Parts: sequence; C-alpha cells; structure tokens
Amino acid sequence: MILRAGFILAALLAACATAFAQQYRWVDEKGRVQYSDSPPPASAKEVRKRGLGSPPVKSDNQQLPYELQKAQAEFPVTLYTAPVCKQPCALAREALNKRGIPFKEVQVWNVDTLEQLKAVAPSDNVPALVVGRSVQTGFDPNRYESLLDLAGYPKTGVLPMRSQAAPALPEGYEPPPVAEPVAPAATPPRKAGPYDPSGLKSNRPDKPGPYGVPAADGK
Repeated sequence: MILRAGFILAALLAACATAFAQQYRWVDEKGRVQYSDSPPPASAKEVRKRGLGSPPVKSDNQQLPYELQKAQAEFPVTLYTAPVCKQPCALAREALNKRGIPFKEVQVWNVDTLEQLKAVAPSDNVPALVVGRSVQTGFDPNRYESLLDLAGYPKTGVLPMRSQAAPALPEGYEPPPVAEPVAPAATPPRKAGPYDPSGLKSNRPDKPGPYGVPAADGK
C-alpha cells in the first residue's frame, strides 16, 4: 500500500513538473489547445503564460499573436505626421497598415507636439517613424521594413491588413493661410522701329537705298 502511494505521489510530482515546464498555453489555427515551454508561433491565439505555482494569466491582447504582443511591449510603434503632410505621411501610414502593425499616430502642429517630436527624433521633419528607440525620418519603405524586422514584428502577410485612417484635425488647429497669386507685372509697350515685327512704321522718313524706297530714277 505504501509502495503504491509512493508511486502515485511520484507520478503527480512528475505531472506537476511537466505542467510547470510548459509555460505557454495557446490555441493553434485549427482551434486545438497547445502547451509548450517555448513561445508559440505568430499565428497562435489566446496565448496565456503560466507562472510557477500560479494559475494561467490571460493576456489582455489574447486575440493578437504572441510575437506581436511581445514586439508591442518591447518596441512600441509611433508615427509622427502633420496636418499639412499629405502624400509622404499617407504612404507611411499605408505601409504600417499593409503589414498589420498597430501604431500610435501623433500629429505635429503646435509648439508642444513639435517639442515632443524633437525629443525622440534628430529633426522636425515628418513623417517620422519611431520603433522603440529607433527613428526613421522621412518615408523610406525599405528602412521601415528593416526597423520592424529588427524589433521582431511579424512579416508582411502574417497579420491581417489594418485600415487605420488619419486622425481628425486637432482641436484648435488652423490651416496656414493660402498665399494669393501675384499678378504678373505689366509689360511696357514696345516702341516701333524700322525692324519692328508689329508692322508699325517709324516716324523717320523712308530713305532710298538698296532695300528701301526705290530711287527717283527707278534704280
């Protein structure tokens, strides 16, 4: 009886050790619950990390792949734009949406937001992409991909595309005045001359010559 009780206790301890070693619980693409001691793949859903001797803790972003959750926590993405920035900022936003990257967008339009940009970027040019502590000023699709790759974000095509639109104009923002077109300076009237293409005649009398008025003798 004692031997049997010892065997059961050993089996229970082995099962507990195995459970503690399997720190991650997640659901695969087919809806099956999986356990592992290594981080689950990017396609995993409902990821839970198990603490030693504690119940599973459900992630706040359980619908997001674990790889994305980890990258967001360690290397958050912020895109700095401006209301007057049109095509470059739209292209930057489109690149992040295409890769499925959640990001925060900050519009630079006054002194406070300008100082906020200068605190993280080497210049005040927009768009400016900040991934963790790395910064890319201006839109460069290759550089964007490189920064996101280094931060561990899923590759393009792994995550569903997003449709995050440009934020509304900040309260109190006033568009810069549009300069009125300047009328061209009036052209002074041309004076007639002997070779004036307008056909106006000069006030000078015609003189006979080889190319002018025929001489009196008809030659």
